[in-house]
Amino acid sequence: MSAAVQSYAAVDLGASSGRVMVGRVGPGSLEVSEVHRFPNRPVRVPEGLRWDVLGLYAGVLQGLRAAGPVDSVGIDSWAVDYGLLDADGALLGNPVHYRDSRTEGVAEKVWASVPADELYAATGLQYAPFNTLYQLTAARDTAQLRSARRLLMIPDLLAYWLTGEQGTELTNASTTQLIDPRTRDWAHGVAKRLGIDLALFAPLRRPGDPAGLLRPEVLEETGLAGPVPVTAVGSHDTASAVAAVPADGERFAYICTGTWSLAGLELDAPVLTEESRAANFTNELGLDGTVRYLRNIMGLWLLQECLRAWGEPDLGALLAEAAEVPALRSVVDAGDAAFLAPGRMPERIADACRASGQPVPDSPAEVTRCILDSLALAHRKAVQDAQRLAGQGVDVVHIVGGGTRNALLCQLTADACGLPVVAGPTEAAALGNVLVQARAHGLVGDLPGMRRLLARTQPLTRYEPRGGTQRWRAAQARLAGT
Repeated sequence: MSAAVQSYAAVDLGASSGRVMVGRVGPGSLEVSEVHRFPNRPVRVPEGLRWDVLGLYAGVLQGLRAAGPVDSVGIDSWAVDYGLLDADGALLGNPVHYRDSRTEGVAEKVWASVPADELYAATGLQYAPFNTLYQLTAARDTAQLRSARRLLMIPDLLAYWLTGEQGTELTNASTTQLIDPRTRDWAHGVAKRLGIDLALFAPLRRPGDPAGLLRPEVLEETGLAGPVPVTAVGSHDTASAVAAVPADGERFAYICTGTWSLAGLELDAPVLTEESRAANFTNELGLDGTVRYLRNIMGLWLLQECLRAWGEPDLGALLAEAAEVPALRSVVDAGDAAFLAPGRMPERIADACRASGQPVPDSPAEVTRCILDSLALAHRKAVQDAQRLAGQGVDVVHIVGGGTRNALLCQLTADACGLPVVAGPTEAAALGNVLVQARAHGLVGDLPGMRRLLARTQPLTRYEPRGGTQRWRAAQARLAGT
């Protein structure tokens, strides 16, 4: 391997597992490999649902040990959740899980002080009950928050433990509902009206900024030879994944698939209209001044929960059976909050079909087809709505992330959207993480250059739409009328 090739450790934390990937980047070359994977199992304690963040940190250290010599480390994870530190920098309890019930009914309290339309106009963030703003409002009178002197988002918390330095990376901060997407700075007026102390947050960092050096104790535990810098990346995993969309030009939509489906457009400026708010689109921040204009859809969480309920059957065989089930027999709203909590997912999907007067899926294959048809329908609507609201047309849909392995979902999305789908890369978040580190070290150029490198080096699959979209229009109308 050429001496010009450098190695970067990408810590990529998902809602069900974490992993450490090593990316190797050189002139015209890019490859990633997984060196360590570890579970991410939330724990239910008497106070509610919590993340085992100490277990995650242990997994990160083991992964860095397995990574071998690296030129930099970057960390990305899911959004909105955070850890609280006391005046000595010690963690005040395990971070609360975004699926915890503490934010039930909190939005109405927030809107009493800052009406929903004003909140959207100031922050551009779609309503989701677990947004950091609602979590902080729910925690307002707790002893833990009263004792806190610092709030760190999950990737920033882990970076702090690795380096001893504190910062708040911007792409993840933009999911708190406390950032103004026009100024790319804190929404001071919103925070003041809601009694949220922005001094809790560490200074903002941008992707590519230095985030410190691995502490001597970390070097000793991982066997790495210092100095090893930690580089701020797009620490919201969707920001890293969108950076790794191998698009050519600007007329594309993207769908980041995994536990969630995040479907939308990359824009130069936020869309803050009342119509956009009513359509529940969010304006999150991306690399190089971009805005990730997207809708959150429940995603493959629906199928993951069903697989768990069914005892983890062979997925390949199940998808083959689902492909033989008649299309669009039954569909559900894949964005319905009724599917947010874990447990009894097959029964809840059946109940939704029954309540809407549709045939009730009564086998795993039928439930799976219902889920995939419903996701494709939700992808269609999100892509259509995003184009209309932003006034920007698209010629192709890029699917990145874990859902690229699901050929049936990719084909159904092409059919539903009536547009070609390019699927890949699967490891989009890790690749985006690696490329930002490589760019900080001068190995790659601007965002279009990063995307050209991805298109040349990563395996991609193209799906052409089959038939017309009339039946998808009819299913969309049927679902809207239920």
